[in-house]
Amino acid sequence: MPTRFAIRGEYIQLDQLLKATGLAPSGGAAHAAVEAGLVTVDGQPESRKRAKLRPGQQVDFQGERIELVAQAEE
Repeated sequence: MPTRFAIRGEYIQLDQLLKATGLAPSGGAAHAAVEAGLVTVDGQPESRKRAKLRPGQQVDFQGERIELVAQAEE
């Protein structure tokens, strides 16, 4: 079952998402995972550590899937 993550604003950077979801304990660990080709975005390997991710996209890492959604307006 995918985890849904609400984005505040237009996008979130890939490294920030991995840290915010707890999939990477630090920015360095997030960068290393991306460099090693362990992260996919919408089913394709992603090599840009700071790729801008938007609502509707999916990120897979270490058997976890994160679905990005827009944060509801308050």
